[in-house]
Amino acid sequence: MSIVPETRLTIGEALFRLLRDDVPVRFEAFDGSVVGPEDSPIRLRLLNERGLSYLMTAPGDLGFARAYVSGDLQIEGVHPGDPYELLKAVMSRLRFRVPPATEMVQIARSLGFGNLKPPPPPAEEHVPRWRRALEGLRHTKVRDAEAIQHHYDVSNRFYELVLGPSMTYTCAVFPKADATLEEAQAEKYDLVCRKLDLKAGDRLLDIGCGWGGMVRHAAQHYGVRGIGVTLSQQQAQWAQAENERQGLSDLAEVRHSDYRDVTETGFDALSSIGLTEHIGVRNYGDYFAFARSKVKVGGRMLNHCITRPDNKGRASAGQFIDRYVFPDGELTGVGTIVVAMQDAGFEVRHLEDLREHYGLTLAGWCQNLVDHWDEALDEVTLGRAKVWGLYMAGSRLAFERNEIQLHHVLGVNTSADGDAAYPLRVDF
Repeated sequence: MSIVPETRLTIGEALFRLLRDDVPVRFEAFDGSVVGPEDSPIRLRLLNERGLSYLMTAPGDLGFARAYVSGDLQIEGVHPGDPYELLKAVMSRLRFRVPPATEMVQIARSLGFGNLKPPPPPAEEHVPRWRRALEGLRHTKVRDAEAIQHHYDVSNRFYELVLGPSMTYTCAVFPKADATLEEAQAEKYDLVCRKLDLKAGDRLLDIGCGWGGMVRHAAQHYGVRGIGVTLSQQQAQWAQAENERQGLSDLAEVRHSDYRDVTETGFDALSSIGLTEHIGVRNYGDYFAFARSKVKVGGRMLNHCITRPDNKGRASAGQFIDRYVFPDGELTGVGTIVVAMQDAGFEVRHLEDLREHYGLTLAGWCQNLVDHWDEALDEVTLGRAKVWGLYMAGSRLAFERNEIQLHHVLGVNTSADGDAAYPLRVDF
């Protein structure tokens, strides 16, 4: 009795077997196989065995990112600074299935069992969480500093090109749909100032201050004395120089410091804009207790944070984000934040979701990267620039699809007799 040899699949055929529907864009592999619509304006070209190994050993966003960042997977039809249209097509219409075990064996044999050995990751990738765990507990001062430096101590000039003159790396607030990115960032800072009810002579603590935009805005427009703290030395140096350039050094100070090392107390207000994502959900209690200890009775705290649309999922931000963008970053639902603020003694007075505004913000940053692509490559590697385009475009789509959100939560350090120093109605 003769044995019929098993049919070997091409890379394209193997990919087709793993999908529920057709491939939404054109896919071409180095073995000559092709799948997807011939007239698609977007094409993916898998160039070699290493790229295939990346995809096989880390299915999903991490494997895709490794192959793309390393140059083993090329994208045509979109700019690397803004691959939004590719991600929109893939995330909207690419759905995988789990084939039977026998079919999975055939796919693996066809693609080569040797490709199940992971190649070394691209240089832009941070070490995995298990390796970081061997070096110390998550969210210690040392490990937090290392995580922040991985992302922020890249190149201040690169950030100037991407973020624009405001040097503000958090969600803007668009007063109208056609507002410029700079107008929207100024409106964001002003909205925070209004929510905190800042007045001339007030003292503000801004933790996780980035390049100091919040303390400068509060100083310049409200006459506030502000202290900002950041774990990034490059941010602090840039911010202090900008404070001096604008003649605000007598009111605005930015320190290279862990927020937990701030010794001053009695602040009229505290802002935390984009820091909560970095501190770890388990540390929320200590974080908000620290914040309340710094704010005088009747003072306010405004927490601005990326959130999940529920409070049930894992806090991890995902493999690609963890390895390439925000090591140790964690996201949870706004309900978890509200509970932690209340348990720390804050009275929560106002909550607002600004997720659509973050989609618009990210679209602006991607356009800046496209417009300044050649200059950006003078500052960072091609792989790093690709990471930024991929992460910002993907994040934009996630905000648009309500997969992540952006919440403002305003709390008051209410007095023992219930005085919140808060008006009956507010008009921010």
